Amino acid sequence: MIPPSHPVLSCDEARLFEEKLFAGNEAKEWPAMERAGRAVAAAVLRDYEEIGGFPADGRILVLAGKGHNGGDALLAAQAILEKFPKAIADVRLVFGERILRPLAARAYRQLVHAAPGRVTVVGQVADLAAAYDLSLDAIFGFQFRPPVDATVAALLAQVNALPVRLRAAVDLPSGLGGEAVFRADFTYATGIVKTPVVDSSHAAVVGRLRYLDLGFFNVAEARRPALPAPTATEPRLRVLTPQVLAPLRGLRAPESDKRTYGHLLVLGGSRSYPGAVLMTALAALRSGAGLVTAFVPESLAAAYAAKAPEVMWVGWPETPDGGLALEGRHLLQALIGRATALVLGPGLGREPETLALIKDIVTTSPVPLVIDADALQPDIVRAGKAPRVLTPHRGEFMRILAGGDFREFQKTSRAVVVLKGRLTGITQDEKGYYSPFGGPVLARGGSGDLLAGIIGTQLAQTPGEPLLAASRGVVWHGMAADLLARAHGQVAVHTTQLLEFLAAALRCAG
Repeated sequence: MIPPSHPVLSCDEARLFEEKLFAGNEAKEWPAMERAGRAVAAAVLRDYEEIGGFPADGRILVLAGKGHNGGDALLAAQAILEKFPKAIADVRLVFGERILRPLAARAYRQLVHAAPGRVTVVGQVADLAAAYDLSLDAIFGFQFRPPVDATVAALLAQVNALPVRLRAAVDLPSGLGGEAVFRADFTYATGIVKTPVVDSSHAAVVGRLRYLDLGFFNVAEARRPALPAPTATEPRLRVLTPQVLAPLRGLRAPESDKRTYGHLLVLGGSRSYPGAVLMTALAALRSGAGLVTAFVPESLAAAYAAKAPEVMWVGWPETPDGGLALEGRHLLQALIGRATALVLGPGLGREPETLALIKDIVTTSPVPLVIDADALQPDIVRAGKAPRVLTPHRGEFMRILAGGDFREFQKTSRAVVVLKGRLTGITQDEKGYYSPFGGPVLARGGSGDLLAGIIGTQLAQTPGEPLLAASRGVVWHGMAADLLARAHGQVAVHTTQLLEFLAAALRCAG
């Protein structure tokens, strides 16, 4: 099953798609531009909450080119000024007012009319203010080809050097692919995500990616332009949408019981890393697992039971150094026939005896697996035949790849791979998905342990759909992280606070 998602297109593909969708009809293009402007404004204001919210008397800098994305930014500025009557905007029409295309000119006139006396046209670079609360970059659209000319390069350099609290690029950062580039904190992909913004080599200037769905892919089949077929060398990438969580928002069946919602086993922990497996179990409980059984070092089981009595804690024999010993294998064998998924690795450590145990479990497991943390070893992830989800960060990914080719690795491991990072990617075979949710609030110990528990629960509930389970888990985890950061900021929080926002993330995913 393909998770709810939309295609990522090259700039040329996006141009052809929009040409066919709108057929140059301004009566169709203007409502789309209005939707884009409102969507950019709403998204910027939501993301601004991570740094305390947009100030009532905030100052905006709009860098507008001549095309449609310039119009998007001008309409976004209008929406923000209407919401904040004391805010002001400086508008730099980079190529002058006369060269604006008709819809961009209409957006500019509408902005000036909507906020009289609060919009200043900046004619010279020297007239820019000393600092801004927000800069909206929309000089170039996706038809731009580098390099920029010297005048625009100087403008970008000056704006990049200005104190600006939040830098937002509309669709793509201006100059992307060249040496002079707008450096964005957020890039808001309007309607279509283009391939340059998911290219990891552009991460430093793209910042955090947000996909603003304008309904381009939801039009009736007869009106929707056909997409070029993906090839073996250029697989079609997709961006996940909140609709992947839709089944979790509905009513549960009245006749269901705890077994209906999966029995997840979790195996991990050590005396050296006692907290990770507890966080995984807590995340499994909070994300809706019907039953959770956790196998942990026997010296830790009683303390964990006091923290989370809903989990069935099973004490496992320990090695002298506090890891899981081989002799406990029978404990898992006695229960695995009643399980629907198994999470391995959180807090495990790297003792040879413990890793040998994990390899044996993976080799013989009859249920699908989530393999995380120290269990992500080259020989372990390739062992056995059970479906599996791997959850590495970049360092762990390089470890399990062991210098080999990624496509060959996927064939031999038969795995869904969740590569955690700035823009988390999920791959299976030739299919690739990106999640535009989450951010630096997740850059702290334990966030991956929570993700393992959330994905494990989804896998326990849909054991035949590891790609869907991984996609739901990543999106849910990322959306909850966004809500956490908006409520409390990125700094003064602790990892397990994310669990308090899982319910709210479901409510806002519709």
